[in-house]
Amino acid sequence: MAQNSFTVALSAEQMARAAEILRSGNYRPVVVPYTVAAAEGDGFRVMVYQSGKCLVQGKGAEDWVRFTLEPLVLGEARLGYEEQRDPKAYEPHMGVDESGKGDFFGPLVVAAAFTDRESARDLVAMGVRDSKAITSDRAAVALAGKIKDRLGDGAWCQVTIGPAAYNRMYGRMGSVNRVLAWGHAKCIELLLEKVPGCPRALCDQFGPEEQIRRALQEKGRKIVLEQRTKAESDVAVAAASILARAGFLAGMGALRRRWGVELPKGASGKVKSAAAELVRKAGGGGVLLEAAKCHFKTTDEVLGAMGMSREGEGLPAAAERRAFTPWRPRKESAE
Repeated sequence: MAQNSFTVALSAEQMARAAEILRSGNYRPVVVPYTVAAAEGDGFRVMVYQSGKCLVQGKGAEDWVRFTLEPLVLGEARLGYEEQRDPKAYEPHMGVDESGKGDFFGPLVVAAAFTDRESARDLVAMGVRDSKAITSDRAAVALAGKIKDRLGDGAWCQVTIGPAAYNRMYGRMGSVNRVLAWGHAKCIELLLEKVPGCPRALCDQFGPEEQIRRALQEKGRKIVLEQRTKAESDVAVAAASILARAGFLAGMGALRRRWGVELPKGASGKVKSAAAELVRKAGGGGVLLEAAKCHFKTTDEVLGAMGMSREGEGLPAAAERRAFTPWRPRKESAE
């Protein structure tokens, strides 16, 4: 069966080349918002968006991709063959990913998405990819809504660890990796309740596999668990990353409304300024327990600049904090 929807990211040079083909060839121009060029042919429509995304749709899409886009724009046979290149990605499995780990403010959100061959094809056609490659928060939220609609309530789940709960968990567990492992395990367990026959779970490699396995309960321990670098290239993990990002953005919005302070993402100078404003508005540094991940060194920098201390504001002592360093597999020594 011919595929009738293709999505590909183009470089600036490729965008210009595709736009020239659409303007000079035997195509009918169409008006589509946020595109640099859009046109129709017999049985297909091509849209080149300002973001660099090229979307080709219609019953004639496959021929246009094969005979025009690949040879004249991409210079290689690339599209339409994802399933042949990575057939395992189209087998039934769940992907798990998180958002908010590197952000001082806001929750840590972990999401899981289950895909089979049909839903994986639809998500690929929808343009689902690692959320870090989607530069617009609005676009990420919109795509998350489409993913939820396509998967339905029975094929995805989300675990949101708000700042207060995160700080309590970090105090007990002592490391970000252990909190992450708990969140991933919880998501796997929840999705297995909805899809009990799911044979495999895939996530990015952030720590030893045993950390997640230890956090899994009896049902989850039966699933095949895989961790690998750049797991976001898998469509199920990519879908989970977008769902998690949308959940994180929703959590940030709730915190902004609660405290009436603009809370930026990340841990930049703007974040420190916002934290200081929040502390002043709330009348003390204890508010950070409800709004931020207090093991970040940002906490000490903000409080120190305001003449405050962790102990004085009722925050966990510095001795209880452990800096986060991404886990790396141990290199085997040469004999």
